[in-house]
Amino acid sequence: MKSHTAVVKSDRTSLISLRVTLGKQLFNDVQLSADNTIRCASCHIPEKAYTDGRRVAIGVYGHMGSRNTPSLATVEASGDNTFFWDGRRTMLEQAVLDPLTNPVEMGFQDQAELVQKVEANAEYRVAFAQAFPDGKSGITPNEIASALVAYVRSLKSPESAYDRYVSHDDPSALSPRAQLGLAIFKGKGRCAECHLLQGSPAMLTDHAYHRTGVGLDAVNQHLPELTQAIIERSLHGAAIGDRVAMHADEAQLGRFNVTQDPADIGLFRTPSLRGVASTAPYMHDGSVATLDDAIDREVYYRSLEADHPLQLTIEEREDLKAFLQAL
Repeated sequence: MKSHTAVVKSDRTSLISLRVTLGKQLFNDVQLSADNTIRCASCHIPEKAYTDGRRVAIGVYGHMGSRNTPSLATVEASGDNTFFWDGRRTMLEQAVLDPLTNPVEMGFQDQAELVQKVEANAEYRVAFAQAFPDGKSGITPNEIASALVAYVRSLKSPESAYDRYVSHDDPSALSPRAQLGLAIFKGKGRCAECHLLQGSPAMLTDHAYHRTGVGLDAVNQHLPELTQAIIERSLHGAAIGDRVAMHADEAQLGRFNVTQDPADIGLFRTPSLRGVASTAPYMHDGSVATLDDAIDREVYYRSLEADHPLQLTIEEREDLKAFLQAL
């Protein structure tokens, strides 16, 4: 006979599997948008490392957002503990629901409208009853969030050349040029100060916030008025996301929208570099088109932080690029 512990574990595994399957269905369903045209997978495309390849996201009714779509393929591997470019959410269960009620993303007026849309589908009613057998009051926003989170956490990045190089002690997994790039990444390039190589697989982020200057030039003249208005509104959570999605100038202020601390103006969350060669364009506003451009931008601002030029040669930049392509 199976032990009680084994039965409980088996039941839990079965429930997780059901929730992953349900979450995938929700993730790919255009009915979960106000105009029945946008699904989560419209912006988080598997073939593009769960980004969309656009400068900024495009949502319901063709509305353009203000931020570049971050990859979902790195969430679990990197151990992300804050979400969105400004870190306004600290729980993935909150973060997965926000786009559904964002007016320029998926466009539902509120979570009640979302639940009504889901409950109208007989297949979903059955699937939710199976995945959440303890539910007693119909489908809830929390259950929708739990299913989506189960799916997002199930996403696995393909094993990279760098993963093989590290975990299997396989020197041939990285080309000689990429190995030189790794040395630059850890050394004079100073990349590993923010894109940490710790963990298995490597996190490639410090889960912190940094300023690269991207986007601030466009709003510097209006900074006092912008910041004062943000302080007066004092928004939180999803309301911040709704606001910055429709106001590109405020979106450039980054972490300040959350903390209202002047020291946080222009700070953005460090993205993981896992799969970075597949996630162009780069930066929070998608304004850096190519990996070469991103390297140039980072070298420039690392030089400013160090108070002296990093002075990477053309060959060293190519080495660094080869390493980044191996992540």
